[in-house]
Amino acid sequence: MPYSPIADGDLGAIVTSLEMTKRPPLRALPASDLRLEPWHAPHADKYRTLYRRIGEPWLWFSRLEMDDETLIATIHDPKVRIWAVVDRRGIEVGILELDFRTEGACEIAFFGLIPELAGKGHGKWLMAMALQLGWAEAGVQRMWVHTCTLDGPTALAFYQKAGFTAYQRQLETFADPRISGLIPRDAAPHIPIIGVPSVPQADD
Repeated sequence: MPYSPIADGDLGAIVTSLEMTKRPPLRALPASDLRLEPWHAPHADKYRTLYRRIGEPWLWFSRLEMDDETLIATIHDPKVRIWAVVDRRGIEVGILELDFRTEGACEIAFFGLIPELAGKGHGKWLMAMALQLGWAEAGVQRMWVHTCTLDGPTALAFYQKAGFTAYQRQLETFADPRISGLIPRDAAPHIPIIGVPSVPQADD
């Protein structure tokens, strides 16, 4: 079977979309010492800072390439709900963003924790909160989420275990955001930059 080459300086990812069309049974929330704090009309720079802290290892960039006007129009939309995940010290360590702009549907647009919290079980708690909040919205008949092969290696299985079913697979190609400077060049070292020379380092 032939391969499809990707241009130098670009990245390719397989995007899997998953959905849940029935409200799951109520269960006790997993234990966590984190809490959700609603973000009402967050400042663009504050939003970007948290987005970067969570998403840089996985090359999240879609919100970073938006100018202030476009970003604010999105995150201040009354049908887009955002919560910061806050630890015991009051420090923001994660994000949950639910998008209700499509009638009858709730998209888990962004869902994540800072890398330091990986593998500690907090993701199960955050997903339980996401499902609780999403299905609580009047008229929601479907929740959905997408993940890609640039995300954490357990992301797809995590969503499936939470009750989502895969229904679509797509190929996405895009310019590597590290080349343009949207994301630091040393982010996601497990995904090599191909065909673009490294930036020379200044002499000490």
